[in-house]
Amino acid sequence: MPVADVNGITINYLIDGDDTATETIVLINGLADDLHSWDFQIPDLVEAGFRVLRFDNRGIGETDRPAGPYTSTLLADDAKALVDELGITDFHLMGVSMGGMIAQEFAIAHGDGLKSLTLACTYGVADPFCQQMFAYWADLAKAIDVPFVMRDVALWAFTGPFFEHRPADATEFAGAMASLDMEVETYLAQLNVIQEHDALDRIGSITVPTLVLAGDEDILIPVRLSQRLHEAIPGSRWATTPGGHACLWESPEPFNRAFIDFVRSAS
Repeated sequence: MPVADVNGITINYLIDGDDTATETIVLINGLADDLHSWDFQIPDLVEAGFRVLRFDNRGIGETDRPAGPYTSTLLADDAKALVDELGITDFHLMGVSMGGMIAQEFAIAHGDGLKSLTLACTYGVADPFCQQMFAYWADLAKAIDVPFVMRDVALWAFTGPFFEHRPADATEFAGAMASLDMEVETYLAQLNVIQEHDALDRIGSITVPTLVLAGDEDILIPVRLSQRLHEAIPGSRWATTPGGHACLWESPEPFNRAFIDFVRSAS
């Protein structure tokens, strides 16, 4: 895969779709997710006629893993440096979970370069419930290891019916999370992003067309926090899709349809 040396690190990235496409989408991953976390979205986005940029955030995949802690602002700076290096302008930005926090900071600082913004399964600031959960993950990572934490996350990310009706898929996802190649220190550096992110008092400055999208059974980042995000961004649209926090994997077809319909309406 190609790489770019920007913002003091080497970022691994991939561009899918036809180079002649007139619309580009940039995707930003969640905590401990590499660029392959979008594999269920890419075929539909390319078929819809979009060119798509996805990349490994600082700390994961084939991108550099410098010492942390990281912040949503720092990772937004990474994303901005990458799109500038690649000459990508006037694009649609989608971030999921931690990626949605990074996308908020990107839109606040660089919204004039966006055609639309989609914030999926994310919040403007964590509530005490989430903060206690994240502290528990940090303790587990330090006491045991990151794969053990990810086994726990797999339970939070999907819905009960997913485990009941698709046990083979549930086992496959749990296995992938449990085999994650991520050091404890790097995991904690990324975890700091979602612990410290606080943009709720600043996102009112976002003027680009925005969709806030949530899995209707998300218990990891409760839907009420995504709703607060929507209410804080003037003129933003609100939509839900079947599934939990991992609805982009659990229910990719309705997730992709909601996103594509919004992007087309904003084009």
